[in-house]
Amino acid sequence: MTDSLLTQAAQVTYIAAALLFILSLAGLSKQTTARRGNILGMVGMGLALAATIALALERSERPVLVTALLIALALIVGLTVGTWRARSVEMTQMPELIAMLHSFVGLAAVLVGFNSFLTEEPDALHLVEVYLGVLIGAVTFTGSIVAYLKLSAKIPSAALTLPGKHLINAGIGVASIALGGWFLASHSILPLLLMTVLALALGWHLVASIGGGDMPVVVSMLNSYSGWAAAAAGFMLSNDLLIVTGALVGSSGAILSYIMCKAMNRSFISVILGGFGEGSGPAAPSEGPQGTHTETSAEDVAAELLGASSVVITPGYGMAVAKAQYPVADLVATLRERGVSVRFGVHPVAGRLPGHMNVLLAEAKVPYDVVLEMDEINDDLADTDVVLVIGANDTVNPAAMDDPTSPIAGMPVLRVWESGHVVVFKRSMATGYAGVQNPLFFKENTSMLFGDAKDQVEAISRAVAQASVPA
Repeated sequence: MTDSLLTQAAQVTYIAAALLFILSLAGLSKQTTARRGNILGMVGMGLALAATIALALERSERPVLVTALLIALALIVGLTVGTWRARSVEMTQMPELIAMLHSFVGLAAVLVGFNSFLTEEPDALHLVEVYLGVLIGAVTFTGSIVAYLKLSAKIPSAALTLPGKHLINAGIGVASIALGGWFLASHSILPLLLMTVLALALGWHLVASIGGGDMPVVVSMLNSYSGWAAAAAGFMLSNDLLIVTGALVGSSGAILSYIMCKAMNRSFISVILGGFGEGSGPAAPSEGPQGTHTETSAEDVAAELLGASSVVITPGYGMAVAKAQYPVADLVATLRERGVSVRFGVHPVAGRLPGHMNVLLAEAKVPYDVVLEMDEINDDLADTDVVLVIGANDTVNPAAMDDPTSPIAGMPVLRVWESGHVVVFKRSMATGYAGVQNPLFFKENTSMLFGDAKDQVEAISRAVAQASVPA
């Protein structure tokens, strides 16, 4: 039977949308093209929605008006909630928001799987699609919820260490395979239900077993899982664009996870299995000071910056919490006008979301050419006069290189201590998100500037501006 003209037009639109999604991912790979990438992605999604709605109206077994009203209701609810959350969520809450959005994809895959099983003919290939879709979706659903709870500090960020946790994961995997055989042989919903319960438990346990310091990798890993869940839903719904889109998200999330694992000296396989977050040895003591620190003031830092020829700023999650990116951008502009070379050194996992710091700096209109990655800036730190560590902790911790017993041992870090002087902006001497004390705070060339990062940066900017006015 020949496809209708509308169906053919929808397929062409799907191809156009898929190409726009690919171009969107390419654009998002660089700061200079990220805005264009977002726009292309939005246009592609608009085309995809329009084509899907048109096909739904054509193929609906209900009266067209009823189907149109149901689709309109769903769109209105989605647009309302999405717009509200986009306008109300702070940048510091973006990691947990994204984790929660991943859970929606996982839940959708589970619901689509059960609906498809109950309404479609139970041939072997379709049953495999249903089983894998529900399995991946259930793991994504509960795993994303645990990630949200950890990132929002609603549960402890420390890794859960149940006795024999790897055996638990392996046991669930073997049981899922056995239930899959039963499901294919019997066409019964019972093994599908049992597997769903096990997969929900597995998703919870996998992410709960990962420590807080490794949560940026978890977010990208769950992004990959949600992509594969969407692709599985696409197979169940016979929607080619959903398959392509899910594969793009799944593969790009996996690549990002691999890159971040290298940046944190983690095993990619261990990430997938939820077996990391415990470090390479027993945890080093992390409570209480381990030396004597030196305090400084905003005025002293301003004077030091004015006398420097090169300055590097290493931002972290604390900068996001304090909303200090705007005064930081103003300070950078003022110093550059005075002839001081100022650059940023961004660790791949700075913050709690891949690219978190880059987005904050771009939001504050910081020039792209002064924002460098860790590998680009690390070798220059030894020739840098002053490094300002604003809200970063674990990503500038020398214990990663010096202490083989540290939970972050082997993790590549910004070697800020090699510079002439380091100024660390912190509210207190508390440890970072990974719960590991930082020996940097007690080094002779390090000074601590306590207080709210935004207030302190603004105070430094005022001091710099006053000093720049001729007497």
